[in-house]
Amino acid sequence: LQIDHAPEYRPQYNAHSFDDKLCLVSSQAFVNAQNQLTLPYLERCEVRDLFKERMTELYDYPKYSCPFKRGSRYFHFYNTGLQNQSVMYVQESLEAEPTVFLDPNTFSEDGTVALRGYAFSEDGEYLAYGTSASGSDWVEMRFLRVEGAVALNDRLERVKFSCMSWTHDGKGLFYNSYPKQEGKSDGTETSTNLHQKLYFHVLGTPQSQDCLCAEFPDHPKWMSGVEVSDDGRYVLLSIREGCDPVNRLWYCDLQTSAQGITGLLPWVKLIDNFDAEYEYVTNEGTVFTFKTNLEAPRYRLINIDFAQPAQANWKELIPQHDKDVIVFATCTYNSLLFVCFLHDVKNVLKMYRLSSGEELRTFSLDVGSVVGFTGRKRDSEIFYYFTSFLSPAIIYHCDLTKEPLQPHVFREVTVKGFDPSDYQTTQVFYPSKDGTEIPMFIVHKKGLKLDGSHPAFLYGYGGFNISITPSYSVSRLIFVRHMGGVLAVANIRGGGEYGETWHKAGMLAKKQNCFTDFQCAAEYLIKEGYSSPSKLTINGGSNGGLLVAACVNQRPELFGCAVAQVGVMDMLKFHKFTIGHAWTTDFGCCEVKEQFDWLIKYSPLHNIRVPEGEGVQYPAVLLLTGDHDDRVVPLHSLKYIATLQHVVGRWSGQSNPLFIHVDTKSGHGAGKPTSKVIQEVADTYAFIARCLSLSWVK
Repeated sequence: LQIDHAPEYRPQYNAHSFDDKLCLVSSQAFVNAQNQLTLPYLERCEVRDLFKERMTELYDYPKYSCPFKRGSRYFHFYNTGLQNQSVMYVQESLEAEPTVFLDPNTFSEDGTVALRGYAFSEDGEYLAYGTSASGSDWVEMRFLRVEGAVALNDRLERVKFSCMSWTHDGKGLFYNSYPKQEGKSDGTETSTNLHQKLYFHVLGTPQSQDCLCAEFPDHPKWMSGVEVSDDGRYVLLSIREGCDPVNRLWYCDLQTSAQGITGLLPWVKLIDNFDAEYEYVTNEGTVFTFKTNLEAPRYRLINIDFAQPAQANWKELIPQHDKDVIVFATCTYNSLLFVCFLHDVKNVLKMYRLSSGEELRTFSLDVGSVVGFTGRKRDSEIFYYFTSFLSPAIIYHCDLTKEPLQPHVFREVTVKGFDPSDYQTTQVFYPSKDGTEIPMFIVHKKGLKLDGSHPAFLYGYGGFNISITPSYSVSRLIFVRHMGGVLAVANIRGGGEYGETWHKAGMLAKKQNCFTDFQCAAEYLIKEGYSSPSKLTINGGSNGGLLVAACVNQRPELFGCAVAQVGVMDMLKFHKFTIGHAWTTDFGCCEVKEQFDWLIKYSPLHNIRVPEGEGVQYPAVLLLTGDHDDRVVPLHSLKYIATLQHVVGRWSGQSNPLFIHVDTKSGHGAGKPTSKVIQEVADTYAFIARCLSLSWVK
């Protein structure tokens, strides 16, 4: 695979055809050869050590989660700064000294075994928690007695994409697992995940005795999860077929099961289609409140009385707003509803009366995101976590028993060596090709001259109804501070920023809108003088990696550098590996002729070609993936880079480097230890700096 840039980095081996198993050359040999090509290039980037040193310095700030109450105790997560994994602490009261309760840093020496999900029993006396190794989606569930943090012998294996929901008597919990399969199940396999089942585990018994509560043999792609109602009486079963915000909703009244949970539950099929999404909020007896997008693409709250379940009897509690999207709703202090909205990609938090839907007050927030909220129906207080591009964390506390309600700052985190007043965040709305106005946040130092001379870092995602709201990133702020950069985050179609309408405008046959929106974001930054093509980097991960690669193929002249992380690159075969079949709801499937015609037009792997035009070449490309990524398996990135190097890399007109780095003991991203996070961003920005000839500004 020849690469015709700097001669000292040319690998001395021949091109081979690549199929899914990377025939003729083993995948391990290929990975080793690619890393041996990439790492020396990164190591010779002058900025790499400076960036890593500064990242280590600025990332060393305290990181907290919102406290939450279980039983009589309070819990929260805390990271002193550079710990690989955050630690769970316990307090007997908010005034008491916190003590370590569960430390995931003890799970492994290198921090690559992470906490993945947890659930306390209703009385707060038991904890179920999951661990995952090397970033894999596979989880092993374990249990603790909270008093004394005593480890129990229970172990649950083959767990993946699972709920964790205790019955209120504390006897056990519901969870999901997959049947045993041939070969590995450690995150390095590519076999398809099918036939997920719902089980009930009784504490103190072996997994082999767990009760099968729901299975769908005629629908192998269905996935489910249950939630026990606030009063403990009902089990609500949500069934999904893919990633669309739609679900079937079945329920079981535990009071009708005199023998307890002994096998398949007698499910009542309240909603037995995939027409809309129904998310449980709370219930008062048989009257259940759901958040739904039924006839409401921006969501609303409705009440369904299980005693009179016909749709004609459903009642609207909080209607859909004209523009704002309901992100979440939760019931606290028995009768209050806290509802978080998204207004032009900025969060708004409001309080309503559960009985009537009457709006009671709005909680004041700056431009940013509510990324944490705690407070259950039985609690008399709430905590919520605010962040923005320039503020890492402000955690608010509000005692709901005191009138007037007065939220106060419970914790505020600042970062030494970084003064947010030196920078500014603006939101612009730029036109896409079809005239649709697309929101974009831009962050830079105050007083920036719009002369096109600045490097820009443009991030996007655009898929699966996921909204990209303001967030704090040390690495991106280092780019702004020490490389004179401009950070831009484009809220392109395909996401959930304006509800299901925005999502549908960037999926299936309309997926090209995502790429066009992103390219128009780049054109806006260039036109307005923020940057120029030779100084512009685009970045995205997963579905965002697809975004980056597709845009590079379509408009190579528009970018100077492209960094694609764990991207979906083969749009004709993605559904054949691990959980890829769930993405067909957003992408379509090549086995359907009409959908094949959509996919083949933009599939990154199948649209690599030598660019046309005088002096046009591919931008510098860096692909990043992990050897244990069982969400978007590494073969996507491996096949893409092999084809890119073969088609474009050996072309005489290509001088920009085309690299991949495959990390070991890493997955799709969740649970990645701090040490790996720091090294990855140092490598990423060092690559950008070298390729775009950027200097370090002290």
